[in-house]
Amino acid sequence: MAIVVEHDKRKHEILQKSLDVFVEQGYEDATFQKIADHCGITRTTLYIYFKNKHEIFLGSIKELLSELETNLRDIIKKDMDSIESLKQILFTIVDACENNKKLFSVLLNYLLQLKKAGVDTNERVRRRVIKMRHLLSTVLIKGIQKGEIKSVNVKDINELLYGMIEASIFRIAVLNQESVMEVKLALGNAIDLLK
Repeated sequence: MAIVVEHDKRKHEILQKSLDVFVEQGYEDATFQKIADHCGITRTTLYIYFKNKHEIFLGSIKELLSELETNLRDIIKKDMDSIESLKQILFTIVDACENNKKLFSVLLNYLLQLKKAGVDTNERVRRRVIKMRHLLSTVLIKGIQKGEIKSVNVKDINELLYGMIEASIFRIAVLNQESVMEVKLALGNAIDLLK
C-alpha cells in the first residue's frame, strides 16, 4: 500500500526543524546531512524539497517572517486605536526577536558573509521586511486620518520606528540583552509622542 505524503506539510515541517539546526550549528556548520538527520529523513528525500542548504535557510527565514506578518495583520484587524495598535505591533516584533535571538545571531553572521562576498545586504533585508514596513505605514496613515496621530511625515516616522526595531534586534541578538522591557518602554514612549 502506497504512503500518501502531504508535500506542503512536510516542506513546512522541514523548514521548522531546520531552524534548530541553523541555530545550534550556525549557518556555516549546518549541512544538508545534519538537516536531513534532524528531520528524520534521508538526504535524497530532502533534495526532493530543496536544492541546497541556502534555499532551506532562506525558506526558514521566510516562514518565520510570514508567521510574524500574520500576527501583525491580526493586530491591525482588532478594534483599537492606532497608538495602541502600533504598540502591539512593535511589541510583537520585539517578542519574536527575543524568542528567536539565536536565529538572529545566525542571520547576522550570514549577512556579514554575504557582505564580504560583495552582496547588497541592505537590499536583501529590505525585500524581506517590506510587508512589515507597509503595515506600519498603514496604521500610521489610518491614525492620522482618524485624528489619533498628529499629522506627521509617514515615511520619516516609519523609518524611525523601523530603525528602533533594528536597534532592538541588535540589543537582543548581539548584545544579548536579557530583558526586553527597556526596549518596549522606549518604543512605547516614542509612539506616545505621536499622539
